[in-house]
Amino acid sequence: MALIKTVRGFTPKIGKDCFLADNCTIVGDVEMGDECSIWFGTVLRGDVNSIRIGNRVNIQDGSVLHTLYHKSVIEIGNDVSIGHNVVIHGAKIHDYALIGMGAIVMDDAEVGEGALVAAGSVVLSRTKIGAHEMWAGAPAKFVKMVEPEKAKEMNIKIAHNYLMYSRWYDQPDKYFE
Repeated sequence: MALIKTVRGFTPKIGKDCFLADNCTIVGDVEMGDECSIWFGTVLRGDVNSIRIGNRVNIQDGSVLHTLYHKSVIEIGNDVSIGHNVVIHGAKIHDYALIGMGAIVMDDAEVGEGALVAAGSVVLSRTKIGAHEMWAGAPAKFVKMVEPEKAKEMNIKIAHNYLMYSRWYDQPDKYFE
């Protein structure tokens, strides 16, 4: 069972039909929408400031979300995919964005709607990634524009796939495709 812990009087609020992996940890001032999935070994640490997560967000295995005390918060929109082993520290991620595996997104950075952060990238503090832009590297730099409809379609597909995967765990006697 997931570790859900009250800290400083804040108890995490979990939306409807969310999947929480057995060994994920959700602490403090965290609020998530409906149909989210928080995968194995993931930590959402809302002990020093708030973490707000929209609907159908998947935060994949080994990721860590945290903030700065009295300085930064995390805001994640709807239909966002956060890849394996991602670190998000006090950043804003807009709807339909994709953060690739192993990426780091630092305090006060902003990832625009439908934007893509490539695997292994390091998005420095206060970086503003525009809507439908692809960024890559360490430090991350603009690579190219992404076609808005293709990005939205891809990210909705990933979000829905992770919703399907989560059902395999919640309802192990059924197979979903």
